Amino acid sequence: MPRSARKKSNSGIYHIMLRGINRQQIFEDEEDNLHFIETLSKYKEQCGYSIYAYCLMGNHLHILLKEDKEDLTLIFKRIAGSYVYWYNWKYHRTGHLFQDRFKSEPVEDDSYFLTVLRYIHQNPMKAGLCKNAKDYKYSSMNEYLNNPQFVDTEFVYSFITKQQFIDFHNEENFDNCLEIEDGFRLTDEEAKEIIRKVTKCSNIAEFQTLEKSKRNLYIKRLFSEGMSIRQISRLTGISKKIVETNI
Repeated sequence: MPRSARKKSNSGIYHIMLRGINRQQIFEDEEDNLHFIETLSKYKEQCGYSIYAYCLMGNHLHILLKEDKEDLTLIFKRIAGSYVYWYNWKYHRTGHLFQDRFKSEPVEDDSYFLTVLRYIHQNPMKAGLCKNAKDYKYSSMNEYLNNPQFVDTEFVYSFITKQQFIDFHNEENFDNCLEIEDGFRLTDEEAKEIIRKVTKCSNIAEFQTLEKSKRNLYIKRLFSEGMSIRQISRLTGISKKIVETNI
C-alpha cells in the first residue's frame, strides 16, 4: 500500500515525532540523550532549520522546527542517519533503529504553535517522569527559562512574555497533538500484558481498588507505553474522562 503524501506546511513549521522500531528504547542513558541533542544542534547550522522545542522520551521524541535551506525529509535523513550510525557503533548492533519514517503535522498559526510547544514540554509530566516540566533534563523547557543554547526562544518571546509562557505551561489542559500511538496500535493482548507488567494487577477489579494516586500514576505509565486513552479506559474500567485528566 503506497504511503500517503506528507502534509505540507505553508508556514514551514512542523511538529515531528520519531519513535524506536518495535517500541524499543532509542535513548538508553544520559550519553545517548546528550548525543542526540548535540546532533540536533550540529545540523541546525548545516540544514538551516530553526528549533522551537524538543523532548526526548526514551523510546520516542518530539521536535518543533521550521525548515529553511533544506526540506524536512533531508533534514531528518541527516539527523537520524547520524544518530543511528553512532548508536549502532556504541552498542555493537546493525540495522534500523527508528520505526518507519518520522511522523509530522503542519503548524500554521500562533495558537496551535503554543499548544504544540506546551504539549512537547509536558510529555514527561504526562508520562509520570517528573512533576514539573522544568525538572526534566532532556527537553527544551529550561532553554526558555534560563539560558538558551540552540533553541530559538526569541521567536516565542516576540509575541508572549516569559511570564505568559510560564503561566500558559501551568494551565490545566487536554492538549492532543501528534500522538505516539498514531499509526501504531497495540493489540488488546499486548495492552493487557503491559497492564500486568506495569501495575502487577491480575484483573480489572484489582486495578479499580488501587489507591487513587497510585492508579493515576499507572494511567500515565500505560499511556507512555503506547496505549491509547480509549484502550486504557476499556481495559481498566476507568472512565475516559478520568484517564484524559491523568495523562
